[in-house]
Amino acid sequence: MSKIAMGTLSSGTPIRDAFSEAVEAEREPEARDFGGGALDRRSIAEQVASRILAMIKSGNLKSGDRLPTEQQMSIAFGISRPPLREALKALTLMGVLMSRQGGRYTVTDLSPGRLVAPFNTMLSVADADVHQQFETRTVVDLELVRLCAERASPELRKRILKLAVDGRAFEHDPVAFRLLDIEFHQAINQGAGNALLSALSQVLYDLGLDVRRTASEVPGVIAKSVKQHIAVADALLARDAAAAVAAYRAHLEHVRDSTIMAIAKRP
Repeated sequence: MSKIAMGTLSSGTPIRDAFSEAVEAEREPEARDFGGGALDRRSIAEQVASRILAMIKSGNLKSGDRLPTEQQMSIAFGISRPPLREALKALTLMGVLMSRQGGRYTVTDLSPGRLVAPFNTMLSVADADVHQQFETRTVVDLELVRLCAERASPELRKRILKLAVDGRAFEHDPVAFRLLDIEFHQAINQGAGNALLSALSQVLYDLGLDVRRTASEVPGVIAKSVKQHIAVADALLARDAAAAVAAYRAHLEHVRDSTIMAIAKRP
């Protein structure tokens, strides 16, 4: 009998509960034991974290489920507590698990906002690198625009166009335009129909927002953004994904360049 499927408590009571059986069910055929070749490829902690993620993916563990105690999990996995704790800590940092009082862990709601929270924290404390930020935003946002061109409802496409055109009224009102700008970009994200990508996009949008406040007050910056918004919206209305992506890329380059300009002018 595999040590993952059968263990004993200090009292001598055998453990073979639903968690132990789920652990056994989720094991890859080539990794039926933590000894041997598997350890050459990944650490024990990585294997445990992957196993728990696989259990969540398959439905063996669901949002709100409370994990067994560390002692029970150590027996179920057939490992000592240090690598188990390392795996649980990693999954907590990823937003997959949350720690409860008394050392028990619970599967989180797994919402996109929660899952990107560690990413948001990482970016907030990292040294600002405008070029890397916009490279990342380009990867995420251009895919969202492409998906929006394919998936958005006719009503949402019309709303995106209205938000773009309404920007003309705020070319000399940076505060009002910034509020409209958020709505415009969030509407595109909504049309893409991918909540996780949308959450990542919002994190990247918020990053360095204080600098872009300064940039939006430079004469001509808002007017150019409005024209670019309209170009994106027209392409989305026409369901022309290639044109929407090209127009949005030009807009991101404008935002990047005006942001760099604002940083250079700071005292």
